Amino acid sequence: MSETTASAIAESATPRGRRARIALRGLQVLLALFMGIASAVPKLIAHSSAADTFDELGWGSAGMYTIGVLELAGAVALLIPVLQSVAAMAFIGLMVGAFVVQIAAFDAQYAATPLILIVPFALIAWARRDSNAELLRLLRRRARRMRDA
Repeated sequence: MSETTASAIAESATPRGRRARIALRGLQVLLALFMGIASAVPKLIAHSSAADTFDELGWGSAGMYTIGVLELAGAVALLIPVLQSVAAMAFIGLMVGAFVVQIAAFDAQYAATPLILIVPFALIAWARRDSNAELLRLLRRRARRMRDA
């Protein structure tokens, strides 16, 4: 067992480590609900607030549905342990894009929102980074099985 793994196990056994894990999981659930319900659903049901914004951008319904599906998929992935870090990193990319769009197309009216959301997504991506190694192991195992079949 590596020194990092041993210290992580020891830390998680303490009440402070347990509280930190619970708080991080709560943050993940909160962000998943926000991104899935408050952000993705209006796009996926073509609510006028979302449709008008995407029409103004010139992206139309295809862009709106694409972003909505990405947000919903990311929200679900935030709740799946092996995907949580990758989902958080993908959301960081999405938020950088949202920031650029806000600056370029909307005179930075809501540019702070994606910047603020980057912070908790970065925290999740960093804190759950061990899940990336597990995901890579699963993908390599599957690729090996497919190659051998």
